[in-house]
Amino acid sequence: MTIGWRDAEDIGIGLSEKYPDIDPLTVRFTDLHRYVTELPDFKDDPKASSEKILEAIQMAWLDEFRNK
Repeated sequence: MTIGWRDAEDIGIGLSEKYPDIDPLTVRFTDLHRYVTELPDFKDDPKASSEKILEAIQMAWLDEFRNK
């Protein structure tokens, strides 16, 4: 399965699994962008993100973080 910028839920799950001890609200968007593009299943254009997309990913990751 490959994921892209529009797959906020799947990215949130992936980030939660890769970084289980990081509170998503403490992550700067520049670091979040890097974390997302470094996920093994991520296959989208790194330049195609936006602040709105990163916010959605951060909220999806936060949901996973809080529901552990």
